[in-house]
Amino acid sequence: MIIVDNLTKEYGDKQALRGIDFAVEKGEIFGLLGPNGAGKTTTIKILTGQLWPDGGQATIKNNDVIRERVQIKPLIGAVPEEGNLYYRLTVKQNLELFCRLYQCDFTIIDYLLGKVNLLAEKNVPVKNLSKGMKQRVLLVRAMLHRPEVLFLDEPTSGLDPSSADSIHQLLLDLNQEGITILLTSHNMEEVDKLCHRVAFLEKGLIVAMDRPENLKLKYNNNMMRVLLENDNSLEERVLELAGEQSAQLLSKWVKEGKVKSIHSCEPTLADIFVKLTGREID
Repeated sequence: MIIVDNLTKEYGDKQALRGIDFAVEKGEIFGLLGPNGAGKTTTIKILTGQLWPDGGQATIKNNDVIRERVQIKPLIGAVPEEGNLYYRLTVKQNLELFCRLYQCDFTIIDYLLGKVNLLAEKNVPVKNLSKGMKQRVLLVRAMLHRPEVLFLDEPTSGLDPSSADSIHQLLLDLNQEGITILLTSHNMEEVDKLCHRVAFLEKGLIVAMDRPENLKLKYNNNMMRVLLENDNSLEERVLELAGEQSAQLLSKWVKEGKVKSIHSCEPTLADIFVKLTGREID
């Protein structure tokens, strides 16, 4: 659905993208991870026709993002990092405006608002909504014309955990309907929960790309943590996942009834990013 080939972009003497390559399959949720300034927003702006690249090529459903932008527009929906709703207008008025631009039937508004549990707020001015509600309105606006690909730039930035969870569930529901989603984030837990595949973007380069579970297995240290109960106190022991000594110790503790929990020590995506780049995501 999306192909990016050796994409480059410069802002003056700063190289925002330094030749990135990736592809997103139809029906996939693909995550671009990285700290602020890594090139995530630049990538989305190029793919959605807001910026011209300096080099390389990108296509959406075999349409070039520069030469065939007119053909691409009906295929895509986008939710920017910074909300750009009209705050003095109601939710309904905001969406009706974009229905006119997309030449959509107004009946789609109630249907989509119902799906995001905002039908009761249809006539409320946007300025009176919570940040989580505004984010759901942006998602509805992006879905009015039934796009095949949805671009999301930091979709839950600044949201409380409950609001973020509701956005996550909505994205999973949309993906179940067959919509391809490309999202950017520096929230590793978010992309681990949502994405089929992820790419780590650092200083305009992709430093790793795979399924989250494959990355965690690749960089696993093959250790496990065992929590034991000894004389009414808890003690944590770290063992190798494989090996005769570990098996003997674990068997002994189980027979003695001391084992309270066993966890593998697989790394988080944040741990892997630090290992690959030498710095944490801010």
